[in-house]
Order: sequence, then C-alpha cells, then structure tokens
Amino acid sequence: MPLAVASLAFLAAYALQVLAGCLPDAARDLCLAVTLAAWALFAVDYAVRWRLSGQRLRFVRTHVLDTVVLLLPLLRPLRVVKLYEAVQRRRGRPRLALHARVIVYAGLAALLLGFTGALAVFQQEHHAPGTTMRTFGDAVWWTCATLATVGYGDVVPVTPLGRLIAVGVMAIGLALLGAVTGAFASWLLQVFAREDDERPPGS
Repeated sequence: MPLAVASLAFLAAYALQVLAGCLPDAARDLCLAVTLAAWALFAVDYAVRWRLSGQRLRFVRTHVLDTVVLLLPLLRPLRVVKLYEAVQRRRGRPRLALHARVIVYAGLAALLLGFTGALAVFQQEHHAPGTTMRTFGDAVWWTCATLATVGYGDVVPVTPLGRLIAVGVMAIGLALLGAVTGAFASWLLQVFAREDDERPPGS
C-alpha cells in the first residue's frame, strides 16, 4: 500500500510539473521533493528486500518489475497494478478467472503507462523545433495510436529522447496487445472445448 500511494503521488507530482506550465517556485520544489521521496522509498524497499532475501543476483532476476521500476521512474505507476492484485487476493484466492485477470492487468498497465508515456513525450516535444506535438491532447493521441500499434504518422516525436520514449511505448504496446490477444484466444479455445465435451456423442 505505501508503495502504491508513493506511485500515485509520483504520478501526480510529475503530471503537475509537465502540465501546469509555469508553476511557482514553491510548488515546483514541492513536486520535485515528492518525486525524489517516492524514488527514495522504492530504493529503500528494494534494498531491504534484497538484503533480507539473501539471494543477491537471483533476487534481481526474479523481481524484474521491481528492478525496472527502480531504474525507470516513469514505470512506477505499475505498482498500482500490484496493489490491484493484492486486493483481488484478499480472500485467499483471485476473484477473477485467469483470462479476465490478464485482460484487466493489461488494461490497467496500458492506461497507466499510456498516461505516463504521454507526459514524458510531451515534456520533451512540445517546445522542440518542428514539433507536431503542440498540446497534451496530441501526445495522448500519439500514445494511443502507438500502443495500439496503428501509428498514423500525423503526430511523431522529433527529439532523440522523445524517439527513445517512443521505442519503449512501442515495445510495451506489442507486449500488452500480445498478452490480451493470447488470453482472449485461450479463453475462446477453452469455451469451444467445453462445448465439445458437453455435446452428446454423435451430434
């Protein structure tokens, strides 16, 4: 719960920094303090769990999400997905079927990462020479098209860092689309197999 709250606080502070324009110095300092505090909390949590596990490199390999979230602050909102998983298991077992959980988790991840990706690319692009991403709405449209692997090409990043963010958004979009498509296809196969089992012999 504390890490999920820290993730939301980080996202809110970062969104204010990007979207609020010219913030007063006090507000800017507060947003910076919140983002640094969230990063410090994740670092302390990761270090303590790594130390207590006694696994060293194996801990890093088996906690990929935690490692990536620590290194890439913009992925911290993914912690909210883990909070949702914990809520689902509060009665000792998930309340949703596996396929539904995959689709819900992928949807939450796409929503959170889409928003943070739009913020990050907008921060880099909206003042760049020759940009086509002049408003946050343009950034959201670009993020939706990129996550859906459509790529209309009407809005594109022009800065090196913006294009690097775009590569990450493309990779995430492919992974999430593959997860949802695979889960849905598996669910359909199970439904058809169940119908075949329930069908009378010879029908």
